[in-house]
Amino acid sequence: MELNTARVFVDDIGAAKAFYFETLSLPLKIDGEDHGFCVFRSGGAELVVEVVSADAPSDERILVGRFTGLSFTVQDIQAKYTELLAKGVAFTGAPERQPWGGTLATFKDTSGNELQLVQGSAA
Repeated sequence: MELNTARVFVDDIGAAKAFYFETLSLPLKIDGEDHGFCVFRSGGAELVVEVVSADAPSDERILVGRFTGLSFTVQDIQAKYTELLAKGVAFTGAPERQPWGGTLATFKDTSGNELQLVQGSAA
């Protein structure tokens, strides 16, 4: 099995499209902004960014602005962190070495969803 698709829920699809495409430089596969979603390529997987309207039920609204558990692998986390900071990306802190040997940095998209940069251990 291979992971094919992950979904992130946002409150503003236009702002999210700009963030993931322009700021993070993820290739845009499907521009469904007029229909409330966009699909981006990320390695061998796709990232679907989907809007949840302000009048959606609360069980749908809670999907926006949370820790997603999604990580983007980078070769040089300090360089990517510095680049994204310069583009205005909000991080919860600087990259931190983890007990398993890698380094993580958590950042937020335009809807407050938390995602991570990860650089594997130099073993």
